[in-house]
Amino acid sequence: MSKKHIRPRLVFADRDGNIFDHPDLLMLCRKGTEFVQPGPRDLMPLPEGSDIFLLPGRNALGLDPNSGAIEVMDNNPVAAFVCPGHTLTGICAFETPPGVTPLPLFAYGALGFAKGRFWVCANQVDPDPRQKFEEIPQGSIEQGARDWLAAFPENRLVRHLANCALNTCCPAARNLALGRYEAPLPTAQGCNAACLGCISQQPGDSGFPATQSRIGFRPSTLELLQIMRAHAGHESRPIFSFGQGCEGEPLLETSLIAEACRTYRREGGTGTININTNGSLPAAIPDLAGSGLSSIRVSLNSGQEEYYSSYYRPRSYGFTEVKETIREAKSHGLFVSLNYLFFPGLNDTEQEYRAFGGLLEETGPDFIQLRNLNLDPELYLQTLNPVQSPFMGFANFKKRLKKDFPWIRTGYFNPWLG
Repeated sequence: MSKKHIRPRLVFADRDGNIFDHPDLLMLCRKGTEFVQPGPRDLMPLPEGSDIFLLPGRNALGLDPNSGAIEVMDNNPVAAFVCPGHTLTGICAFETPPGVTPLPLFAYGALGFAKGRFWVCANQVDPDPRQKFEEIPQGSIEQGARDWLAAFPENRLVRHLANCALNTCCPAARNLALGRYEAPLPTAQGCNAACLGCISQQPGDSGFPATQSRIGFRPSTLELLQIMRAHAGHESRPIFSFGQGCEGEPLLETSLIAEACRTYRREGGTGTININTNGSLPAAIPDLAGSGLSSIRVSLNSGQEEYYSSYYRPRSYGFTEVKETIREAKSHGLFVSLNYLFFPGLNDTEQEYRAFGGLLEETGPDFIQLRNLNLDPELYLQTLNPVQSPFMGFANFKKRLKKDFPWIRTGYFNPWLG
């Protein structure tokens, strides 16, 4: 049956965590501040490797197909954390009573049930399998981590990443243990922003924990090089990435990163060396580009300065510096990606598209990573306090990007550049 005939039913959970599909009410999703019925282009079968979350203390919302009214249930909503490579087109629809603790730092996709399967509001944006682990035995990851520890028993960064692979199940660290794809190289303890959704450091009054532990030491050049050399020996198309979820802002460690890159390249080291950053220090770019860095990925949630500042809460820089960093990187021949944190109903409005399009015209990046914003959606909306305007939908957003900016590729992961 074609997707255009699919009308998924509401999925909810009882107080014991048992999941049901409602016999009468249809699935809703949140787009911005509105609750709407998802369209055919919003939906796809829940992909393998996704997780299903129960959202306690909240009330599921469903659509009565006869009256068109939104019904509030006395049951928990159920959301999908869709597997990497997919971008949400609609957020789980729920109502939150006052005083409820914010949700942990995940993205909460709208989930429904029809024709014997779950359906989620998401689109696949990247077929790269680098973060698929369903067919890989856990024992292989554990053995790989042990091999790294045995090979470099004095390397603190290896110990840190082995813990990430074995205990926090970080995809990048697990891939390092398996000797494939992208090697994480966290370096920075400090940060010059206080992002609302920071996954490595949250103040005690935030109401939710950080999902990862921030690195507690400054790696040495040798510790970085040992990992780079060894990973290049395992992976024929290696990517090395500074700026991970378990650290602060890597541009604050420009001298260390540049030294490691310069030494690695001087030894004949190959592969793509990338830095994931908030783009706060344009003056750091010339040294990094001259050291052998290949690419830079700058994160932002909006092309509108007001929304950007509300989420990133920069301490010693502003949106002007972010744009200047992108321009500087392009002028020094770096491949530039934007890590665009997408929230349906906000990032696909005309107002946001004009602002984001203006930034693209002004700075000329090469690639847009369409990733999901990992934050309680109601907390995000309360923080930004947006004025809801008409939205075009994720599929139309991508179509317009391709038409208006044909040189820009889109995806989800940092690309290997050869």
